[in-house]
Amino acid sequence: MKTTVKVCMFDQYGTIVDMQAGLVEAATPFLRAKGWQGNPNSFVTWWRRTHFENSMIDALLHRDHTPYRAIGERSVANVLDRAGVSYTMDEVRALVDHIVRLKPFPEIPAALDRLRARYRLVVLSNGDPDMLEAAKQHHRIAFERTISVAAANSFKPHVATYTKAAEIVGVRMDEVLFIANHAFDCIGAKAAGMRAAFIDRRQRPFGATPYQPDLLVPSMTALADAIA
Repeated sequence: MKTTVKVCMFDQYGTIVDMQAGLVEAATPFLRAKGWQGNPNSFVTWWRRTHFENSMIDALLHRDHTPYRAIGERSVANVLDRAGVSYTMDEVRALVDHIVRLKPFPEIPAALDRLRARYRLVVLSNGDPDMLEAAKQHHRIAFERTISVAAANSFKPHVATYTKAAEIVGVRMDEVLFIANHAFDCIGAKAAGMRAAFIDRRQRPFGATPYQPDLLVPSMTALADAIA
C-alpha cells in the first residue's frame, strides 16, 4: 500500500472533527432551556441517524441533490417533533450551524502532520461547499483539497462521489486510501475501487460485507503508525 497509495482521502464529519461531542455540547443548553429532560447524547444520535436516513434516500433518488444543510434542518425539526420539543426554524438553523464550528479529535493534527510527509491529504465530505469552507477556520487543518459531494450531485456512498473525487485530484481509484469512522463510507469507497481504512474509535464490529477495509485501526495515530 505504501508504494501505490498517493492520496489519503478523509471523511470530515465524525472522522476529522468530533461530531457527536460537538453537537451534544451545542444541543444540551438548548434542550434544557426548553425543559426537555431526556439525554442530549441520545437526541444527537437520533438527529444524526435521521440525517443519515434522509441523505441516503436523497442519494438513492439521485435527482436534484439536496444540500447537506437542508437535510440537516429537516432532520433536526423531525427529531424535535418526535421528542415533543417546541421550536422555531431559526432555532433549528442555529443548531445545524454548529456543524461548521466542530473541532478535530485531539490526535488528528499530529497524526495528519505525519501522513502529510508521505501522502497528499484531501477531504471528501457530504457537507456543502460553503460549510466546508467556513469550517476551515475552526478545525485549522491544512488539506490540499476539500471536496464536497455536491460536485457529484449525490451523497456518499454513491459511487459517483468517489469517482468524481479521484477525477478532481487526478489519480487512479487504487491510488487513494479512503479513511472514515463510518463503515458505510469505507464500503462505498471499496466498492468504487479505492483502498479503505476504518478508524474504529467506537470499537464496534465492521460487519459482514464483501467490501472489508484494507486497514482497521483504533485511531488516526494508529493509522499514522501503520503507513506514515
